[in-house]
Amino acid sequence: SLSPPPLSIMFEKQVVIDGKGHMLGRLASVIAKELLGGQQVVVVRCEQIVVSGSLIRNKMKWARFKNKRMNTNPNRGPYHFRSPAKILWRTIRGMVPHKTTRGAAAMARLMSFEGVPDDFVKTKRMVVPDALKVLHSKTYRKTTLLGRISTEAGWKHAELIQKLEADRIAKGAAYYATKKEDNKLKAKAEGMVDCSSLNSVLQGFGYYVEPTAPGAMKAIKEEFKSELIIAVKGAADEEEENADE
Repeated sequence: SLSPPPLSIMFEKQVVIDGKGHMLGRLASVIAKELLGGQQVVVVRCEQIVVSGSLIRNKMKWARFKNKRMNTNPNRGPYHFRSPAKILWRTIRGMVPHKTTRGAAAMARLMSFEGVPDDFVKTKRMVVPDALKVLHSKTYRKTTLLGRISTEAGWKHAELIQKLEADRIAKGAAYYATKKEDNKLKAKAEGMVDCSSLNSVLQGFGYYVEPTAPGAMKAIKEEFKSELIIAVKGAADEEEENADE
């Protein structure tokens, strides 16, 4: 009998999303769709996610939610997660058919964290335009940070995360300052050395590529744009002539 073909992986790349400044529900819906499509998603800085409504309103909503429990044995759920990362995780789970095999596999592709763990400090972090507060919330609307709601609900690690984030930002700023100085020294050293004779030898072996002059790419794009306009106009004129015939 023929064996089934191996499953193809849609995305091997892991996408890291910076949760700061995103609306909770909008962000969760986009992530849920990506997870079901096969994308691996990591969300960092969940404590900076924004929830619409004032703090008092969200505290009242949490109080009503906390009263939902199993009458005979509350240990069986529903469970009221306090940490921002788990609140986001639970919100996404509500948008995924998590009781099916497909939904369970989708949830396994998700990771969420408060702050930025060491494994993702040097990884490029993305934003989701469809979920940004500055694009989808009026400036006069009241909002609350998810970390503040979690603290009011009993999450006890807000100060620790704040300290770790301050240390990470300071370390990153020091690294960037050092990197800028190194780049200046490198550029100065390259300007002092004449490599024309060496470049000609490398070019003879096919290892040298002439550096792109400043503004050259812009000129190339403009040239391509003009050629494209001419080609489109020519195609339109040809269609008109055929129509007239």
